[in-house]
Amino acid sequence: MSASTPKKNSFFGGAGILTAGVVIVKLIGALYKIPLGGILSDAGFADFNAAYNIYSLLIIISTGGLPVALSKMVSEANALGRGNQVKRVFSLSLATFCVLGTVSFCVMAFFPNQLANLMNDSHSAYSILALAPAVFFICPLSAFRGYFQGHSLMTPTAVSQIIEALCKLVVGLALASAFKETLKDEAMAAAGAILGVSVGCALGAIYVYFCYRRHVRGLPQTHDEPEDSRTILTTLARLAIPITLSSSVIAMTNILDTSIMLGRLQTALECTEEAARQMKGVYDKALTLYNLPASFMVPLTASVIPHVSAAMKVKHRRLGAQISETALRTTALLAIPAGVGLFVLGEPIIRLLYPSTDVAQAGWMLSVLGVASVAVCFMLVCNSILQAHQLVALPMATTVVGCALKLVVGYVLIGDPDIGIKGGAVSTVVCFWLIAVLDLFIIRRTLPRSLSLARVFVKPVGAAAAMGLSAWAIHGLAYQLMVKLGLFLAMGEDEKPLLDEAGRFILGRTGVALSVAAAIGVAVIVYFVLIVVTRAISKEDLALIPKGERLAKILRLE
Repeated sequence: MSASTPKKNSFFGGAGILTAGVVIVKLIGALYKIPLGGILSDAGFADFNAAYNIYSLLIIISTGGLPVALSKMVSEANALGRGNQVKRVFSLSLATFCVLGTVSFCVMAFFPNQLANLMNDSHSAYSILALAPAVFFICPLSAFRGYFQGHSLMTPTAVSQIIEALCKLVVGLALASAFKETLKDEAMAAAGAILGVSVGCALGAIYVYFCYRRHVRGLPQTHDEPEDSRTILTTLARLAIPITLSSSVIAMTNILDTSIMLGRLQTALECTEEAARQMKGVYDKALTLYNLPASFMVPLTASVIPHVSAAMKVKHRRLGAQISETALRTTALLAIPAGVGLFVLGEPIIRLLYPSTDVAQAGWMLSVLGVASVAVCFMLVCNSILQAHQLVALPMATTVVGCALKLVVGYVLIGDPDIGIKGGAVSTVVCFWLIAVLDLFIIRRTLPRSLSLARVFVKPVGAAAAMGLSAWAIHGLAYQLMVKLGLFLAMGEDEKPLLDEAGRFILGRTGVALSVAAAIGVAVIVYFVLIVVTRAISKEDLALIPKGERLAKILRLE
């Protein structure tokens, strides 16, 4: 196959590698966040997330659009066989990344107290300082990832993400436990937990650097004349700035949202800073779980842009549209059942993972946020599709509208004593569903061939609804069975429930875990059977993945 012809199988081949990496990273992340929630109090968890919101904004400003622009330019140059153009694009991008990383590092390292006060959480200063090295190392790391993704090489990205996650797990939990034990300070324990992120970013950057050195040595020589530096930087800026601004809107909204939450709780509800931090920590624990479905969209968003861009560059418009529609259907098949699962099992999941927090309040918020998680997934993939079709300004416009509404709704609801912190979850639903609906409307009007929303939504929604009902029913039955079994084992000679060790074991966390596991297991089976029976996934979709035709035959998708 010539250099100018995009490989269809490479789309989901690359996405598959990234998906495997994301699965591993999320499993490691679960092993990190669940015990971390036990080590840190709700207030300490709020400090952790306040610092992370500052870090996220500076990361997006430094790297938000550049990796996407870099992967797009590298992919297009590769499609045309322009190796020298690739080298110059990358060298200029890497230099830009390093400058931005140094500036961002200085902001966090020299002004942690000012940033903490901006968040209305003075205790988060230690965590902000601990994250300063991470914002420096993530910049060159992102440049290398963009380079490899432009070559459709997803393994370095996946492995570096695993390195980051392992360091966060091992170093972060160890330091959090040590600081809490020795210093008796929740704010310092949160800083210890977050210091693992800095260590992971440093080691990840070292790893991808050696991958790059090995990859460059194997590249063939080309004789193309690269564009001048000014032209390349102008193109990078033209592509990156709208994407960065669009991404920065959400990160800035998170910062303002945190500041508004903590401020409104302290003023309108007359809470102390300590009480506000505790309530925000409960919300953050629900927010951590709500973010999981969107994390699995990273492989799709990373693969959509370079592959659609390459197809459009060589005039394969139909292939670009097919990849875009397949990405939307895949998003529906993954995001909708995940959101339904969080909605139905919100409180049981919180009770299982964070039993020491306010389970009723966090469970309610997780159920509401489950509805929002579906919209977030569609927003991420829609933005990638629009960016790949050169419509980089539109996602920014829809994001600004949605986030502005979120801040207004959140300000009003959180200040209501009858709603309080729950208003944050409601405002999140309003924000991201508005953005997703606007993005889908734009895509339907601009794709080279018309997009059928019925084909994207109807079958996954139907299957997910049946799945949700089965999960709700199985969890209820299984939990009642655990209760009866626990009471039976705890029954004394006078037939009164004494709740001995065996009874407490069944009635406690193990009973919750078994009932949640049973509900999820049955739900997965029900959903898989329904999407196959209803042909929610097509033979054409499977043809884009390695061994997809064979899988289609097994599933009898003729």
